[in-house]
Amino acid sequence: MLKKISVLTLGGTIAYTWKNGGPQIGDLTGFIDSLDEVKKEADITVKAFRQKSSSSMVISDIIGLAAEIQSLLEGETEGVVVVQGTDTIEETAFALEMLLDSEKPVAVTGAMRNPDMRGADGPANLLAAIRTVSCSRCRELGVMVVFNDAIYPALYVRKIHPQSTEAFAAECGPLGYLAEGKPSIRMKPLQRRIPGLAINKWNVDGKRPDQPVSVPIYAVPVGDDGKLLKCALDCKIDGLVLEAMGGGHTPSELVETLKQLADKMPVVLASRIGRGDMLTGTYAGYPGSETSLLSKGLISSGFLDGRKARLLLILMLMSGFDMDGIREGFRIFSKECE
Repeated sequence: MLKKISVLTLGGTIAYTWKNGGPQIGDLTGFIDSLDEVKKEADITVKAFRQKSSSSMVISDIIGLAAEIQSLLEGETEGVVVVQGTDTIEETAFALEMLLDSEKPVAVTGAMRNPDMRGADGPANLLAAIRTVSCSRCRELGVMVVFNDAIYPALYVRKIHPQSTEAFAAECGPLGYLAEGKPSIRMKPLQRRIPGLAINKWNVDGKRPDQPVSVPIYAVPVGDDGKLLKCALDCKIDGLVLEAMGGGHTPSELVETLKQLADKMPVVLASRIGRGDMLTGTYAGYPGSETSLLSKGLISSGFLDGRKARLLLILMLMSGFDMDGIREGFRIFSKECE
């Protein structure tokens, strides 16, 4: 008997065509029905969840998506595929990893080439994702990004190229690959769960009306004089993610402003490199070192990059976490938690 698989579509390049003198984003229903291989793989149900560019997605879209998926997984659905634009796939996948509670597999995929282009990769990526969530060996792997026949863990996946069909990678490598149409799994990721972080914390439009959340990312370039950072002191923001240099370093001119910000709100220290663990005790004795910044109250992101750290901070703030709870949440992603 074929497994029941749900496909939720949000648009993106995979559904993007140029018709009647303008761009059109389809819901993929007819597209999926036309793929004979898909019909042989699973009993597919398709739902157009949102139809928008992935660059226009907001947090409430992702939280609403998580609620929809959780409901499906608690029913007869045995796996879910999310199809969206590739610009924000890594962020959607990470947020779903944080919010969903199920052993059933969830995969996010999309395309780099639209259906009108030669060598369109959408059909192959969609088929690979369906095959992945239909496979019993892919249970308990968390949320995955399936792209170009590789299976990546949501915690580590990053988009690495704006055009290539080999657009995604992960610091730890893929969990496995599609080999002759079957998922070949090489390793399982560690599961990182934060108690108290749950979908039912929010109302239907994705946020508590009494607690809107704004968390920008500030990337530190060489020679930064801190003038723009000082503006954050007067902005109505709830937190800040600092993408510092190297393992967590900034010019000394930024330190006092960062301390003032950390006294008012959670300030998370990440690296603009986007991979590897943040340093916590290698450099000391000068303002702007990682030990200096952490002593001023900044919170280490652990191994999370700036974008994932921002999402986690937003989700914890929307869940009502206090400063101690936020620190503990990020500790789960640090070497101190091992």
